Amino acid sequence: MTDAVTAEELRSFIERFESMEEEKHTVTDAQKEMMAELASRGYDRKAFKEVIRLRKMKPDQRAEFEAVV
Repeated sequence: MTDAVTAEELRSFIERFESMEEEKHTVTDAQKEMMAELASRGYDRKAFKEVIRLRKMKPDQRAEFEAVV
């Protein structure tokens, strides 16, 4: 590989990473807005977050958690 190709490839990785960072910030901002809307409609934000956390668990992990609780 030549230095030019390597530099171009590295620049491409950097730009892709920066783009992902921007997307991540956009999603984070949208989630914050949604949580504010959720609260303004009277929903419990902590309960909502707990439901999301439980839904992320694998079924066997959730069953174990529920058995302990």
